[in-house]
Amino acid sequence: MAAANFVKIQIGIYVEIERSDGRIHQAMLTSLNEDSESVTVEWIENGVVKGKEIDLEGIFSLNPDLAPDEDIEPSPETPPPPIPAAKVNKIVKSRQTVAPIKNDTSARDNRVVGSARARPTQLPEQSSSSQQNGSVSDISPVQASKKEFGPLFIKSNCVKEVEKLQEKREKRRLQQQELREKRAQVVDATNPNYEIMCMIRDFRGSLDYTPLTAADPIDEHRICVCVRKRPLNKKETLMKDLDVITIPSKDVVMVHEPKQKVDLTRYLENQTFRFDYAFDDTASNEMVYRFTAQPLVETIFERGMATCFAYGQTGSGKTHTMGGDFLGRNQDCSKGIYTLAARDVFLMLKKPNYNKLELQVYATFFEIYSGKVFDLLNRKTKLRVLEDGKQQVQVVGLQEREVKCVEDVLKLTEIGNSCRTSGQTSANAHSSRSHAVFQIILRRKGKLHGKFSLIDLAGNERGADTFSADRQTRLEGAEINKSLLALKECIRALGQNKPHTPFRASKLTQVLRDSFIRGNSRTCMIATISPGIASCENTLNTLRYANRVKEFGISPSDIPFSQGSGSRSDLSPSYEYDDFSPSVTRVKGLKIGRSTAEDIHPTVHHAPNQIDDLETRWGVGSSPQRDDLKLLCEQNEEEVSPQLFTFHEAVSQMVEMEEQVVEDHRAVFQKTIRWLEDEKALLEMTEEVDYDVDSYATQLEAILEQKIDILTELRDEVKSFRTALQEEEQASKQINTKRPCTL
Repeated sequence: MAAANFVKIQIGIYVEIERSDGRIHQAMLTSLNEDSESVTVEWIENGVVKGKEIDLEGIFSLNPDLAPDEDIEPSPETPPPPIPAAKVNKIVKSRQTVAPIKNDTSARDNRVVGSARARPTQLPEQSSSSQQNGSVSDISPVQASKKEFGPLFIKSNCVKEVEKLQEKREKRRLQQQELREKRAQVVDATNPNYEIMCMIRDFRGSLDYTPLTAADPIDEHRICVCVRKRPLNKKETLMKDLDVITIPSKDVVMVHEPKQKVDLTRYLENQTFRFDYAFDDTASNEMVYRFTAQPLVETIFERGMATCFAYGQTGSGKTHTMGGDFLGRNQDCSKGIYTLAARDVFLMLKKPNYNKLELQVYATFFEIYSGKVFDLLNRKTKLRVLEDGKQQVQVVGLQEREVKCVEDVLKLTEIGNSCRTSGQTSANAHSSRSHAVFQIILRRKGKLHGKFSLIDLAGNERGADTFSADRQTRLEGAEINKSLLALKECIRALGQNKPHTPFRASKLTQVLRDSFIRGNSRTCMIATISPGIASCENTLNTLRYANRVKEFGISPSDIPFSQGSGSRSDLSPSYEYDDFSPSVTRVKGLKIGRSTAEDIHPTVHHAPNQIDDLETRWGVGSSPQRDDLKLLCEQNEEEVSPQLFTFHEAVSQMVEMEEQVVEDHRAVFQKTIRWLEDEKALLEMTEEVDYDVDSYATQLEAILEQKIDILTELRDEVKSFRTALQEEEQASKQINTKRPCTL
């Protein structure tokens, strides 16, 4: 009989509804829910579409003309029995579907009277007349029925339907009460983000989950960008942090960002991003490796260059993904991408078509910290990065260790990880402050055959430290900020086949030049994100950065809403609570974060005289490094303000001068040793009885003049270097008042 209750109810009609604050107004009926015997209505309030679910009883109480009525002819032998007084009063109170007592009724009541007269459930004439006189008969309905119609008492179908509705309503109330009690046991209502947690849970209930599995096919990409979500850690769980990241499908990531209106109403702003792959918090390192770095292994055997980056906030799982699982402070390197890639390299070497090439495998491990390169396999020896006459980048002094098996690679990664520079932050007690680069190199008869570079980048939130009062922290932040910008533009140039790649803009991209310049190059970026609500801002920055690398587009149809939750256009991902009722209110249209095609920054096409225009605009001279830096800042004007560019340029100039001063100082030190030897010989000559005084004076004067010239030159360089330090400090103060956009 549930379908009979919807006979007069149609989608699109307007009905009267009652709000939780007692207001009554009209709303449009948008859907019918026969299973729960309820309907969904929507209305516009203050320019915002709102809606709620109402049971049929609430609709019939305010819209009696929509109540079902059945035209059943009474039997001529058995007159219709009267309705008991208790039933009549109950119906009048809850449904208002019988004739009123007084004659001066409204137009709505007249319609109700008309509908009631059409039913075979009217009272006898005596009862009607007594009600019209304003009093109810003292004779009970049961006695009257026995007196006039005999002992038989039969309920009409309408009364039976009303009783069924009342029973179902009571059952629903009991079920809702049990559900609330169950939720209160499962969910901690004392959590300060309890409302947000309920909104996220209700929204997730409307999604159809199809996560990435090991059986899914692996697509071939020249540039692959994927996202990995880690689970909440113990510290976040103790702090009652919320998981605001949802990965409903294999390529979609949703961030439920909590917001607050002017009237302090809390709501969700769901921002959606799409990538090549999206890994949830249940994915293992082996599964991440299978879809990201494993397809790149064959590239280096085909004389190509492969690169795999791990990018994200400190504590989001970059080092865990690249290096392996952590057991306390110790790291199990056997489950990291470093070792998994080495395992497949040695397996590929055994194949007949590659075994005949007689390839040798070497490994290097170094870090880039504050624009300087250090060899992690040689006691952190400082290295120099130079370009030779063929414009090939050479890391002078970098040691290559030959490896014969996976165990050799494990030893090297353990040695390198123990030497890597780290520091303490609010997110992680052992935060990586440098870019770690592990390279697997194939050589054939001493010549380079292929190279696989695996990079664990520094935490991206440290790029915002360019306004710090401490110079070392400023230099760390500036180098990280600049290297991440340069890395993004180099990958974009590789994917779009641009004629120029600004690899000289940072030390990281300069070292990885071959990975961006050579034609047979493939790159993969793994963006790691933290799920907690406290990391929401950094997570959005990471997703926006990863999205700009490849410029994915997304539409509302990419969000996998379940079929039972309504159409995609009807169900909005932005929610708020109406008086904190369990039903979710739809309030806004879909907001697709900054990953939509409209929000992606268009590619800037550079004119031939762009560098000259930049020199005029920025007021800086020209050099290969500065040209790439200017080009980089022009392509990212939204992230890099003129003051921030001036700071980056001052830092670059200071770092160059520092290297030059240190090198000249070392040369002067070596010359000083030779001078001491020459002076010692002169002094020994004076101990002779008949030494040549003229020769002694001439040689001593030459040594002193040489000392004066070289030391004066070194002193001038040091003065210039101190000036550069002051300029860097002044440039940093100019950006203190306006914090730069964090990547």
